[in-house]
Amino acid sequence: MGIEANNNGSSSWVLIALVSLIGAFMSILDSTIVDVAITTIMHVFSTNTTTVQWIVTIYMLTLGVVVPWSGWMGNRFGLKKIYIFSLAIFTLGSALCSLSWNINSLIAARVIQALGGGMIMPTTMAMISEAVPREKFGSAMGIFGISLMMAPAIGPTLGGYLVEYVDWRWIFTVNIPIGLLGVLLAFFILPEFKGNDDAGKVDVAGGITSSIGLFCLLLALSKSSDWGWGDEKTVLLLYTSVVALGLFVYLELTCEHPLLNLRVFKYRNFTMANIILIAVTISLNAGVFYVSLFLQNIRGLGAMQAGMLQMAAALASGLLMPVIGALYDRIGPKFIAFTGLSAFLYAQYLFHQLSLDTPFNLIRLWLIFRSVGMSFGMMPAQTAALADIPPEMAGEASAINNIISRVSGSFGIAVLTSIINNRQTMYAERLAEHITSSNMALSNLSNKLGGSSTLAYEALQGLVSQNSYVKAIDDMFIIMCIMTIPAIFLSLFLKKGNKKSAHMSVE
Repeated sequence: MGIEANNNGSSSWVLIALVSLIGAFMSILDSTIVDVAITTIMHVFSTNTTTVQWIVTIYMLTLGVVVPWSGWMGNRFGLKKIYIFSLAIFTLGSALCSLSWNINSLIAARVIQALGGGMIMPTTMAMISEAVPREKFGSAMGIFGISLMMAPAIGPTLGGYLVEYVDWRWIFTVNIPIGLLGVLLAFFILPEFKGNDDAGKVDVAGGITSSIGLFCLLLALSKSSDWGWGDEKTVLLLYTSVVALGLFVYLELTCEHPLLNLRVFKYRNFTMANIILIAVTISLNAGVFYVSLFLQNIRGLGAMQAGMLQMAAALASGLLMPVIGALYDRIGPKFIAFTGLSAFLYAQYLFHQLSLDTPFNLIRLWLIFRSVGMSFGMMPAQTAALADIPPEMAGEASAINNIISRVSGSFGIAVLTSIINNRQTMYAERLAEHITSSNMALSNLSNKLGGSSTLAYEALQGLVSQNSYVKAIDDMFIIMCIMTIPAIFLSLFLKKGNKKSAHMSVE
């Protein structure tokens, strides 16, 4: 794959990164903004929780099916064409979502939206990897990293505002003008990434096995908390996934033109960086998810209020991204990632002290510290993952990187949810042992409530439930601390990569 043009200086790659940022930001934002509207959509369409959750689930499952194809399509047809096509499909899907007339039409529209959204991220990363000179790669990924850090935090805030003060359909409508602008800018500004007619025939067997494997894996992870890990459906899906993905790996290593070139793992930077990203992604997704639940379900904040409390952390992270990118270009990833992940570890440890009366300002401070540490740890690893990959393999590497991120995020939430549920049950049983009709706490509370032992018992039961849940979340943060330790160790072996420029010039 290559690009036709001549180099016009540093502004060329900056424009490419900024234009690509539009699609990446929209794709990540959409993954979080919809969550806050689930309850409203359920009431509007008079449906149940199980059905309405498919709005989120079907989007994630479709991404798992689409992402593996993005590398081959970019190589075959050219990254610019695929980026514009995927952004246009995503925008069309958003428009259809905003016009949906029942729950089934909304779910169908989400499939169309995900068909485009699934290809945006890996294609964007591939374009940056190919277009940016290696000595400026950190700066470019710093610009790109703004979407990775800020979109997940802005999503709940923006979604909460639109649902509460405008209309739930606007969580999709806002994508339409931005998407159209992104398509126009991409058409006129992005260089012509040429496709490769020698990309080979499409690897149908690899596509089928990867689609089945990822679909079953993501479905099992998303439904495990409802079905249970020992449920027949969960076990069958996991078994099917293991068989399909095992066959996929075999096919890709023996195929002349694989759908995903798994040999990119022979590059040490890529392998180590992705292991680091697994740990950080699990902590990122689980942290955002459970801190939001704590603020809303335990502390009583609304979705927009909870989002606003987390906004400072997102802004700090986004503002630091270009700085971290410039530092990467100067000194490489090792020191930055080690320092950032160490700070991230300490921030996770601070969160294990979370309680029912932790001041909001202290939580905000912890969130900022955690977000800054995560940015310094994640961005260098993300950049180092692609730094040594030859430009012609950038599409496959980006797709693999994106798959690992999606699966690890879903896996983390699923496993940690199971752990939290078990720990909450254990803590609730321990606390409940102290609640009896003769218990001093119950007697005191009964007196405060005018002598009503029933009301006192119910109030104390509520406190037990809340306290046991918070204790379980505290344990989760200790588990995430333990997971971060290997990532810190691996960060010491990250390298900046070769200093040769990418194999292209910009028009």
